[in-house]
Amino acid sequence: MRYTRARSAAFAIALTALAACSTGIPVRQDPEEVRNHYEAYAGAAVDHFTWFGHFDGWEALSADELVLFTSANHAYLLKVSPPCHDLRGAARVGFTSTGGSVYARLDSVTTRDWRCRILGIRKLDYRRMKADLRRARQQQPR
Repeated sequence: MRYTRARSAAFAIALTALAACSTGIPVRQDPEEVRNHYEAYAGAAVDHFTWFGHFDGWEALSADELVLFTSANHAYLLKVSPPCHDLRGAARVGFTSTGGSVYARLDSVTTRDWRCRILGIRKLDYRRMKADLRRARQQQPR
């Protein structure tokens, strides 16, 4: 009886691992490809955006660019002044703000000991980007 349970458990683990492989393990994309993808949804430069003191996430695109997700439907492409060492390897980033907003040429992105001035802010059409990604996933053969 013990042998059967152990065998069943091993089979279940193997089946789970196989299922995980068939759903597709995320592959690391080319950084330039990722940057171009966001760039396609970036609008004209804006002077500032409203800052509520928190953000949903961020993604470093290069040594001097990052995407900041401020909510489920809002994101911004930020260009910062070099050198902004460790932006790509940073575990955390922070932001300075002025009067409840983050301004280009005035506020900064902070990582550990670095303070990198924000040179440019571009609002992403994040809703359209998510809709396009959903549509692309639905069109993929199963």
